[in-house]
Amino acid sequence: QVQLVESGGGLVQPGGSLRLSCAHSVVSLSIYTMAWFRQAPGKERELVARISWNGGRIDYSESVKGRFTISRDIAENTLYLQMTNLKPEDTAVYYCAKVRSSYVTSVDRPGDFDSWGQGTQVTVSP
Repeated sequence: QVQLVESGGGLVQPGGSLRLSCAHSVVSLSIYTMAWFRQAPGKERELVARISWNGGRIDYSESVKGRFTISRDIAENTLYLQMTNLKPEDTAVYYCAKVRSSYVTSVDRPGDFDSWGQGTQVTVSP
């Protein structure tokens, strides 16, 4: 069973930065697309960033484009989300997730992912 464990969340002031990490036990990461989602209170879970199975395609939601960077270290079995210029509206629980099927790239619905971490809280407040 795949395990995903997020860390790195916390309280930060507007304009600040955080780096989230997702340690995982995904075997053959190079064949699975991975992503970061977030969910704010009272809102649906939304895709924030996605890195394709071969690393050749990276996509971001419009709300974070230019401020967030997704990356992965296959040797260390870790997925990252570098967040800069954070805004109060970035406040949410952030989750890393593994796509259900191998060699699939264009997936953005939570139902397309079959493994999730427990989430890490990010709060952006003065």
